[in-house]
Amino acid sequence: MCGIVGYTGHNSCVEILVDGLRRLEYRGYDSAGVAIQTGDDIVVRKARGKIVRLTALIAKEPVAGTCGVGHTRWATHGRPSDENAHPHRAGHVAVIHNGIIENHRTLKERMIARGRTFCSQTDTEVIAHLLDEYVSAGRTLEEAVRKTVAELRGSYAFLAVTGREPGTLVGARLNCPMVVGLGEGEFFLASDLTAFLSHTRDVLFLDDGELVIATPAGVRITDFAGKPGSVPPSGSTGPPRWRRKAATATSC
Repeated sequence: MCGIVGYTGHNSCVEILVDGLRRLEYRGYDSAGVAIQTGDDIVVRKARGKIVRLTALIAKEPVAGTCGVGHTRWATHGRPSDENAHPHRAGHVAVIHNGIIENHRTLKERMIARGRTFCSQTDTEVIAHLLDEYVSAGRTLEEAVRKTVAELRGSYAFLAVTGREPGTLVGARLNCPMVVGLGEGEFFLASDLTAFLSHTRDVLFLDDGELVIATPAGVRITDFAGKPGSVPPSGSTGPPRWRRKAATATSC
């Protein structure tokens, strides 16, 4: 029952992400963290324990940016620790993830044989390394996510950022929920719409096998093969109004 939240827009994202994580505390967690784009780099702050430890770390070592991701983790692979907390970074990419990657051992062994070094016991870190291999080879983050999901087996919802594409968030969903909040020049991604209802009430749910690509200029939805999906106009008020389809029930 981990929680994920992402933001891209024109506002400082650290407070938005941390507030979103607080709103997801009901899901239970053992650690929390954020990854923030800062120019052409990514800065990660994460800690075992309650969100108050994360906020204390950020106060001690401030970070600023307008695009980033945040996560509350409930341990599945690897004990609760600072190292196993999300986000996980590999090279140019940082990732947060809900779910289980069933073939992570095979993928990890293959990447270690190619010279990759892993810093955690989690299945999530293999996603970060796969993405970084593709980004480092010149792929866009969207292309890297599409190539990566073709190699993953299991159930997941994940968000990725890279310092090479400021303002860009890319997410993927398979058997774990992900919802998109639509604002004016700003967009929110989360495992539960409660993470951002104080900012927007225009939402859409990703279907299984879909990617979301968000920048301050807008949101695109595609399936894993790249076929475009529909996105509603943003900026309306009132109760949540956009569903596309009812979200699939999951345990992620």
